[in-house]
Amino acid sequence: MEYAMPETTVAEASYEPTDRTVPTRSRDRASYDRALVHAILDEAYVCHLGFVRDGAPVVLPTLYGRVGERLYVHGSTGSRPLRMAGEPEPGLAVCLTVTHVDGLVLARSAFHHSINYRSVVVHGTAHQVTDPDEKRTALDALVDHVVPGRSRDSRPANAKELAATAVLRLDLAEVSAKLRTGGPSDDPEDLTLPHWTGVLPLTSAYGTPIPAADLDPAIALPDYLTAL
Repeated sequence: MEYAMPETTVAEASYEPTDRTVPTRSRDRASYDRALVHAILDEAYVCHLGFVRDGAPVVLPTLYGRVGERLYVHGSTGSRPLRMAGEPEPGLAVCLTVTHVDGLVLARSAFHHSINYRSVVVHGTAHQVTDPDEKRTALDALVDHVVPGRSRDSRPANAKELAATAVLRLDLAEVSAKLRTGGPSDDPEDLTLPHWTGVLPLTSAYGTPIPAADLDPAIALPDYLTAL
């Protein structure tokens, strides 16, 4: 049976700012636009999940997937954050971040060097997914987040694999985006210095798919890969 996500009515185009989502520096770069947040999340592959373990901060890089206003993170059932989130309420307090670096900003002065970036920060309480159908939906979303359409073109997890995998759910409620665009911000007195200044753009691109050594040559490259 396919899991049906709970009905979510989102009337607002933006997330509501909170004390934790308003930056202390460069507030003009912050955005709470819901579509922008979703776009930044959907374009990235890796998030960093922060939490406190035994009184000390821990930050782990991991894959994730978005379904509507929820993010899903998976891991081994034996991993510490997954076990902590599976304990009785209130779950595991986390901070999840995603960042794209779009360019290196080279200024005339060392002080004003910077980067152009897009980032999202999500605060909240993560809970372990216990509903079997929601868990399958979440795992499909994780696979499709990496390559859209891939979950329908691979063997689903079996009972043993599902038992060994835990999934965290984090609702998108306390969220902010932050961006920097444009060129250097040199001081007026530095504008005549004889140093090159500008932006070095950074881009990512898909390479040519490399088939596995044991792939049957009769199996053609799927359409969802040729379209990348």
